[in-house]
Amino acid sequence: MPTTPSPGPARRDADALNAEIRAFLVARRGRALSREERAEYEELRTRWVEAVRARYDTAA
Repeated sequence: MPTTPSPGPARRDADALNAEIRAFLVARRGRALSREERAEYEELRTRWVEAVRARYDTAA
């Protein structure tokens, strides 16, 4: 039977980072990201991936 991730700190962190990424991109809709913005986006995305992985590591 598959396990469902619990809504613990890793879940909240991933959800908060997802919201931050969405807001970041919405604020820049309709234009290409600058080099600095692309680096900031990549950092947010990396932190989000780590939070999602932590969520599943905690659930296992």
